[in-house]
Amino acid sequence: MLKPSIPKGTRDFNPVEVGRRNYIFDTIKKNFALYGFQPIETPSFENSETLMGKYGEEGDRLIFKLLNSGDFLSKVNDTLYSEKDSTKITPKISEKALRYDLTVPFARYVVQHRNEITFPFKRYQIQPVWRADRPQKGRFREFYQCDADVVGSKSLWQEVEFIQLYDAVFTDLGLKGVTIKINNRKILSGIAETIGAEDKLIDFTVALDKLDKIGEEGVKKEMREKGIPEAALEKLQPLFSLKGSAIEQLQSLRELLINSTMGTQGVEELEFISKTIETLGLRTASLQIDVTLARGLNYYTGAILEVSAPAEVKMGSIGGGGRYDDLTSIFGLKDMSGMGISFGLDRIYLVLEELNLFPETISENSKALFLNFGEQESLYAMKAIKELRVNGVAAELYPDAAKMGKQMGYADKRDIPFTVLAGESEIEQQVFTLKNMKTGEQRSLDLTALKNALKS
Repeated sequence: MLKPSIPKGTRDFNPVEVGRRNYIFDTIKKNFALYGFQPIETPSFENSETLMGKYGEEGDRLIFKLLNSGDFLSKVNDTLYSEKDSTKITPKISEKALRYDLTVPFARYVVQHRNEITFPFKRYQIQPVWRADRPQKGRFREFYQCDADVVGSKSLWQEVEFIQLYDAVFTDLGLKGVTIKINNRKILSGIAETIGAEDKLIDFTVALDKLDKIGEEGVKKEMREKGIPEAALEKLQPLFSLKGSAIEQLQSLRELLINSTMGTQGVEELEFISKTIETLGLRTASLQIDVTLARGLNYYTGAILEVSAPAEVKMGSIGGGGRYDDLTSIFGLKDMSGMGISFGLDRIYLVLEELNLFPETISENSKALFLNFGEQESLYAMKAIKELRVNGVAAELYPDAAKMGKQMGYADKRDIPFTVLAGESEIEQQVFTLKNMKTGEQRSLDLTALKNALKS
C-alpha cells in the first residue's frame, strides 16, 4: 500500500499555521487598502507565450509547464520524438504553464483590460505562484506572493510610497529593524557604460550582486572569467569601497558616473528618494543604498528594492520590487511606466516564527463547546448555539453522547476556552452551566447572560 505524501517543495498547513498566515495576509491587505490599492485576481495558469521569455533563461527553466489535454503526443511526429529534444517537443505538447510570479500576469491584465482601467491603476494581488526550484529553507515550489503595483505614472513619489508601505507592514507585524535596500538600474547601466562593458551588463551585474557572498576578489575573478578586461575592473574600484551615509555614497557615485547621462539620472533619482524618505522618516525600517543590488534586470528599468530581515535572522530577502518602464510593451502597450513590490509571505512567516512575534490569539477557534448528554439535551443546546452564532460567537456541539471525560479532553486538545453543560437540571431551570477550561470556574447562567459572558 502506497504511503501518502506530497510533492517536494509543497506543504500542508494545520489550523494554527493557517491562522498565522491569515494574520500576515490581513495585515498586508489592511495596509494595501490604506495606501489606495485595489484587489484583482488572475488565473493560476497562463498561456505559455505569456510567461516564456520574460524572466531570462534561468526563469524559463523554472516554469512549470502543463501537458495539453487529451492525446498530447499526437502532434509530435516520429522524427521529432526520436530526437528526444525537450525544447522542441515541449511547445507541441504544452500550451499552458503555471504562473511564475504575479507581475507578468498583471502586465497582461493591464493590456487586456486597458479600456476598463482608470490610470494610474493601483492594484494588489495575493495568490500562489509556482517555480520548479530546488527546495530549501525558505524556498518552496508553491508559495504565495503578495504584490502591489501602480501602473501609468512615472512619478518618483510612487517609489517613496512603496518604501513607506514596506515600513508600515513590517511595523504592524512587529518586525522591527528590517533593511530596505535600494539601487537603480540606470546606475548599473551607467557603471557598465563607464567601464566599457555595456555588452556584458547582465554578466557584470550578476557578478556584482554576489559581493556580500564571495567578496571583492571573488567578484573580480568572476568578471574576468566573463571577459571583462582588467582596465575596466580598475575603474570599478570606487564601487568596492563605498562608505558613509546615503548622500555621501551618492556623491561618490556621481563622481564615478560623471560621463554617463543615464548613470547620472539614476543617481539623481536615488537622491530624491533618499532625501524625501529622510525628511518624512520611517517608523522602524531603515533605507540603505546598495549598488550591488541587481534583481529583476530583465524588466526593471529604474529603482530596484529588496527587503532584508533583521540581522539576527539568517534569511534571504523577504520582499522586493522595482520600477519597470516597458513591461506592458511585451504585450503591445508602449510607454506605460509602472512600479511594484512583493512581500515574501513564507519567509516572513518563518522570520515571525523564529522571533516569536505571532500574537497568541490569532488561531481561529470556537469560543465554547456544548457537551452532548443525549438527544433532548442536544436540541436544547443547539437552540442556544444558534442564538450565539447569530450574535457572532463561535460555538459548537460535541457530536456524540460520549463520556464526559472524553468530551472535556476534546475541548482541552482543541484549546477551546469554555465548555457549556446543558443536562436535565439545566433544562428544568432554563439555564446553562458555563465552565472556564483554564480556571475550572463554573457559573449557572440564563441564555442572555451566557451570550454576554461569551461575547466579552
